[in-house]
Amino acid sequence: MVPTRKDGGTGAREDDGADGYTPSARRLERERFKRARARRATAIAALSTLVTGVVLFLVITGSPGWQRTRETFFSAEYARMALPQVLDGLLLNLRLLAVCGAAVLVLGLLLAVARTLRGPVFFPIRALATAYTDFFRGLPLIICLLMVVFGVPALRLQGVTTDPVVLGGTALVLTYSAYVAEVFRAGIESVHPSQRAAARSLGLSSAKTLRYVVLPQAVRRVVPPLLNDLVSLQKDTGLVSIAGAVDAVYAAQIIAGKYFNYTPYVVAGLVFVALTIPMTRFTDWVTARTDRRRAQGGTV
Repeated sequence: MVPTRKDGGTGAREDDGADGYTPSARRLERERFKRARARRATAIAALSTLVTGVVLFLVITGSPGWQRTRETFFSAEYARMALPQVLDGLLLNLRLLAVCGAAVLVLGLLLAVARTLRGPVFFPIRALATAYTDFFRGLPLIICLLMVVFGVPALRLQGVTTDPVVLGGTALVLTYSAYVAEVFRAGIESVHPSQRAAARSLGLSSAKTLRYVVLPQAVRRVVPPLLNDLVSLQKDTGLVSIAGAVDAVYAAQIIAGKYFNYTPYVVAGLVFVALTIPMTRFTDWVTARTDRRRAQGGTV
């Protein structure tokens, strides 16, 4: 209720805003100072970036071997030749990212849950899950790819595929699921024990407590690192080219080997960068949003 004055008028003035608040002169001055400082910082950053770019350009283009390097790595002719084939191969990388990413999330979550099971009866499961994560986190991805891609067909097992795409994707899943499992496990263990105790006091079983109380909180907390792993997986799908799968990298390798020019590799690299940057910026946005909610005391 708006208070009334003795003369029958209201306490609000006509020049006030809709909420009855008028910023003070000091606050307006402070906001003007902040805007001026932000503009000055932006101008300085733009100028320093421009100067750095010009210096780098002059140093690189003025080097003795620049002409030969430009013809070998930055040829417009070979770039136009390679781009359509690199984009065709990129479809395979995107399919691998979608399929392997889903498989990695599922397998990683199962491994994390297995490692957090309580009770002596689950010790064998915990031990196997721990051994799996330790082994594949320590094994270099390139060696895992070579072992799976060339080792599995050498066994000559009946009914086992020899498709390099499937085998390469399997190696990616084996390696990345170990990393993702540790991310999920960190999220599960970050949930305070009181959450489990409260759920059990309400009559929920251990499985339901994990399903409805622990995992939802854990997954929300580890979304940023999971997105980082997804970005890394997107880049590493190019490693299936060592198995002979014609992806973006192998398509570039074919042209480079035919014409002895490395521009197709640069084209393939730029294509991967163009895909990675939006995913990285989205990851940064999610991370910043999570940090703000945590700082404000909201649910993370």
